[in-house]
Amino acid sequence: MDFLVLFLSYLALVLVGVVVICFCWKTQYMNGLGSGGAQIFSYIIPECLQRAMLRLLHYLFHTRNYTFIILHLVLQGMIYIEYTWEILGYCQELEVSLYYLLQPYLLLIVNLVFFTLSCVSNPGTITKENESSFLQVYEFDEVMFPKDTRCSPCDLRKPARSKHCSVCNRCVHRFDHHCVWVNNCIGAWNARYFLIYLLTLTASAVTMAIVCTVFLVQLVVWSDLYLETYVDDLGHLGVIDIVFLIQYLFLTFPRIVFMLGFVVVLSILLGGYLCFALYLVATNQTTNEWYRGDRTWCQHCPHVAEPCIYRNIHSHGFWSNLREIFVPAAAQEERKKK
Repeated sequence: MDFLVLFLSYLALVLVGVVVICFCWKTQYMNGLGSGGAQIFSYIIPECLQRAMLRLLHYLFHTRNYTFIILHLVLQGMIYIEYTWEILGYCQELEVSLYYLLQPYLLLIVNLVFFTLSCVSNPGTITKENESSFLQVYEFDEVMFPKDTRCSPCDLRKPARSKHCSVCNRCVHRFDHHCVWVNNCIGAWNARYFLIYLLTLTASAVTMAIVCTVFLVQLVVWSDLYLETYVDDLGHLGVIDIVFLIQYLFLTFPRIVFMLGFVVVLSILLGGYLCFALYLVATNQTTNEWYRGDRTWCQHCPHVAEPCIYRNIHSHGFWSNLREIFVPAAAQEERKKK
């Protein structure tokens, strides 16, 4: 049972780490943890290695490169090769419906289409030519987005909800975030592609996890393994329980069980991020606005007994917010002019 304890411990550690990061992300504790961790590592790691790590991190996360795109495609390819090699043949022998077996491939095709669109599409780059039209799209709240502010690197007036991306070195309309996995900014014009890409990626991971689970369950039922008994180390006769079944399946089909564990963890992480993205869509917020919201508003608040609460002035109801993702506000303004 050692492998099961290790796997569950690893899963719990990953999930707890993600939860802690999410809770600390908008607080001052993250800065404190980051600076404290940096000081500890500065005493342990040699200075030359520290410089090399900083250069590597700067290259990976602060410059446009194809590292994460290649990593994404390699991981996705390895999972699908393993699924085809191991699961597909066994499931056909167990007479699993071909409809369920082919669903991950259909989702893969749709996912790759929208992954490509997220990578190559214009997120809404602000230029001298379209600056004036973008300035009229959203209302300035005079707090997070004050009027008549300029972007120094681009020498442009900043429209409301825009931000200068230091990685791409451009201002983006309705800037959400810079995604290293697609090597592109996510803004008003490609947010719909990114949302469908994230949705299909999550759905493919969940579907693959379900198919793997169904295969293992059918295998246990078909072989009547759950009715068997075993002799333990003390010579006692025992009935096979769920822990013994998992251990037996891991020893018999290690690659399938490992792949199942991987896609389950992936499904949980992607599902959590998808829920967060859908929350932002439903409330008409961007990741940039959600992150900056409370602290930006409170910085401009007078020192009063009641704390100031950030007010989102751009939300106009769920369906209107959803339509704005698939038909960006800039496009709506142009249609009105026509």
